[in-house]
Amino acid sequence: MSIASTTWISGPVLRARPEGPFRLREAVTVGPDRLLGEVIRIARDQIVVQVYEDTSGLRPGAEVAGSGRLLSVRLGPGILGHIFDGLLRPMSAEAGAYVTAGMQEEVPASFEFRPRASLGDQLGPGSVLGDAGRDGGDDQGEAGWTQRCLVPPDCPGGEVVFMAAAGFYPEDETVCRLHDAQGKEHELAMSHHWPVRIPRPVQKRLPSDEPMLTGQRVIDCLFPIPRGGTAAVPGGFGTGKTVLLETVAKWCDADVIVYVGCGERGNELAGLLAEFLELEDPRSGRPLLERTVVIANTSNMPVSAREASIYTGITVAEYFRDQGLNVTLMADSTSRWAEALREVSGRLGELPGEAGYPAYLSSRLADFYERAARVRTLGGTVGAVTVLGAVSPPSGDFSEPVTNHTKRYVGCLWALDVHRAQARFYPAIHPLQSYSVVARNLARWWHGQDCTRWEELRRRFLTLLEEEAHLERMARIIGRDAMPEHQRLILLCAQLVNQAFLRQSAFSEIDRYATPARQAVMMRLIGRFVGGAEDLLQAGIAPEAIAAEPIFRALMRMGEEIPEGDWDRYSALDRDLTATLRRLREARDTAGVSG
Repeated sequence: MSIASTTWISGPVLRARPEGPFRLREAVTVGPDRLLGEVIRIARDQIVVQVYEDTSGLRPGAEVAGSGRLLSVRLGPGILGHIFDGLLRPMSAEAGAYVTAGMQEEVPASFEFRPRASLGDQLGPGSVLGDAGRDGGDDQGEAGWTQRCLVPPDCPGGEVVFMAAAGFYPEDETVCRLHDAQGKEHELAMSHHWPVRIPRPVQKRLPSDEPMLTGQRVIDCLFPIPRGGTAAVPGGFGTGKTVLLETVAKWCDADVIVYVGCGERGNELAGLLAEFLELEDPRSGRPLLERTVVIANTSNMPVSAREASIYTGITVAEYFRDQGLNVTLMADSTSRWAEALREVSGRLGELPGEAGYPAYLSSRLADFYERAARVRTLGGTVGAVTVLGAVSPPSGDFSEPVTNHTKRYVGCLWALDVHRAQARFYPAIHPLQSYSVVARNLARWWHGQDCTRWEELRRRFLTLLEEEAHLERMARIIGRDAMPEHQRLILLCAQLVNQAFLRQSAFSEIDRYATPARQAVMMRLIGRFVGGAEDLLQAGIAPEAIAAEPIFRALMRMGEEIPEGDWDRYSALDRDLTATLRRLREARDTAGVSG
């Protein structure tokens, strides 16, 4: 074990004179409290260490002890359904009310192990050793499925020479031994360590051709995200970033949710955790937290640990992905993470870039979002990590560096608008500032959901909303009544798209979630109304006469009044729409003949 002596301390950064070899990114312990740190720079006669805990009281001369391995976290069945700090150390009642100095990993818990390999079997990296669960009589475990115990990706694999019998074991106890081709023996447990800054290897990356469904129409239909894709959620204070992420966490079709609270206020994160405990998983009817991993690093915690929490979160997500699961990672927010980079960079004396951020901010963001993917794992299964990163631009300025760089690396942007949020319009996603560059790749999937006009209707809705934005300015100046009829019709149809389709209350028992089938039906109905209204306008019927019909109000209220699965009422609404359009056209034709 290498040792160094501290010579200089500035906040979370210290310099030390080494007395043995150290590796870059090696995990170290500092001082008598064994504070956790990481080597971030090596020179001939000194090392620079980033300490992930409060360095108050630390003095020059404090011993820095190397661990011999990169900064790593233990991955195993014990992490699901629990809350950790940015270095995957437990934050629970058993661990104490506070994160204490030098706190280590949680004492390994015991799980029921059920082997899936036998003596003489050949296992490779990423292969399944067995299954783990807390309950002896529940084959699905506490999260609704059996967790798999994997051969670590850095293990060369080999022949099984020992396999533990089914039973309860601590997650760090050896349950399998392998002999590789060189005759070396490898002892494997239900859990293993992995460096947080190194992506876990896969066989290959797969195309993302199916969406990750959220149940939110503005996302799924206008700005969809593919499974294994990336999205940024920028928005100023009070625009609903956390509420949107919480809603997506509850309703998205992911197997596991990894929520990283990075640098957020402690009371806000505490409220979020309380809500996660109360939220019911719509799949199982049990608490949502059971299939969630929460990594909490509040604003009053050491700033350097905030920087590590993002990498810890994505490493945990990759671990569940390697089990063949679909994982959604939510980072709230990457702006606080970038601020941590800026502070540590200043302590190191590096030249600042734009707005004081380090020059490598762009590459760090790229490294993070690049780890999102849909892949074929080393074990042969298919899994995905979908990354949603909230961004908190100062004063809602989307031109600031973090938002600007993030937009270069994500496939979707869900821009939250302060004016929509103030008008209690939820989700407050601005349709003209948001985009999805991968929407066209998902058209085939939607066409297979009985929505063959999905791409056409999506484009039509966005065009209406863009035209509405131009006409609203004119309407405020001259008044709507003075505008030509075709412009008034555009405003009417855009109002229907906004209020009936894009608006979706998170508190509504009926409308807080919409399946793809329901979204497709609503799209078709609104599309038929828009096309029929344009035909009626050509026949000389004023927009006000169309809006006065009962069918218009029925369409406006269908999201709130017609529940999921009540297809008879949607069919009746379709028939009423057809009858209304025909009646108005026939009445106009009759009036024309009489004239």
